[in-house]
Amino acid sequence: MNAPHPQGDAVQRGRGRRQLVLLASLFFVPLALAFWLYYGGSHWRPSGSTNKGDLIDPAVPLPAVALAKPDGTRTPPEFLQGKWTIAYLGDGACDERCRKALYLSRQSRVALNKDMDRVQRVFLATGAAVDTAFMAKEHPDLVLAQIGTDADSQGLLAKFPTLGGVPAATAGRLYVIDPLGNLVLSYSAAAPDKALLTDVKKLLRLSHIG
Repeated sequence: MNAPHPQGDAVQRGRGRRQLVLLASLFFVPLALAFWLYYGGSHWRPSGSTNKGDLIDPAVPLPAVALAKPDGTRTPPEFLQGKWTIAYLGDGACDERCRKALYLSRQSRVALNKDMDRVQRVFLATGAAVDTAFMAKEHPDLVLAQIGTDADSQGLLAKFPTLGGVPAATAGRLYVIDPLGNLVLSYSAAAPDKALLTDVKKLLRLSHIG
């Protein structure tokens, strides 16, 4: 038998890596290009089409963090990746603004019909403990994650920008996060109810991943 040839092995490994990069680019490059064309610095947009929410430009990559959940477990570190995410960031006590925002996110996701499984909903809760009974009854599909005082949690929170002069932790805003874990859009309480659904529909139409 012929002994393995080190140079041949290196060539094979290099070819394998190139194939993996090519496959990854087939998934991620179209999303990045579409998002850049539609919302980014190219200034190109289809006639009459603009985002309804507050564009976060440039998009902010969120760190992979395992957050505590009310049931004592933790989220996977990449729980904000793989799907489009509609996230609400606010106090765990969930005041009237919070409940309205969660209802809006639920109805917007349902209105996506066949595309609803491409979107997940997340409540990033600060401060007080989450009312789990209310969430289980009204929002059984909602991922509950606690923003604690630990360094990882605070590192994630720091990535959410201050908009309108109000810190993200107290602003009670909805956010859209892309499947790569980038923060891309935000919605204040004053945003029209249809704004979230309109933008998410456009993003899903442009993207073939997530």
